Amino acid sequence: MRLTKLSDYALRVLMFAAARGDQLITIEETAEMYGISRAHLMKVVNQLTRAGFLRAVRGRSGGLTLAKRPENINLGDVLQITEPDFALAECFTAGNRCMLTPRCRLRGILHQALAAFIGTVDRYTLADLVLSPEDFGLQPAA
Repeated sequence: MRLTKLSDYALRVLMFAAARGDQLITIEETAEMYGISRAHLMKVVNQLTRAGFLRAVRGRSGGLTLAKRPENINLGDVLQITEPDFALAECFTAGNRCMLTPRCRLRGILHQALAAFIGTVDRYTLADLVLSPEDFGLQPAA
């Protein structure tokens, strides 16, 4: 199983915003720091803003900040809005045409594994991931 880049980048953006506290972050500095394309990061930020995880501040000195406290941002909730599905195999999809599905034992095992994964990420919040500005190579806020 592999998370999409959208999920990976969304978690990174949220971690960076959390580390900055009340300071605004910009897409440009975030893209440069992580080596991610600005265009791709715009898509990530738009999704996080629409979902209520980030708040955009417009204007010349605008930027982004967390819309909620880190302890109120559940990692499972973030993955639910960034992952298109958790179809681990064809038998998880609506168009399943695998002839083994009625007798296959693998599907049950994969369901258990997926439930364990989701159960684990649901137990954590962004607060569990918060790093200091220094961890990002930044000076602490004055």
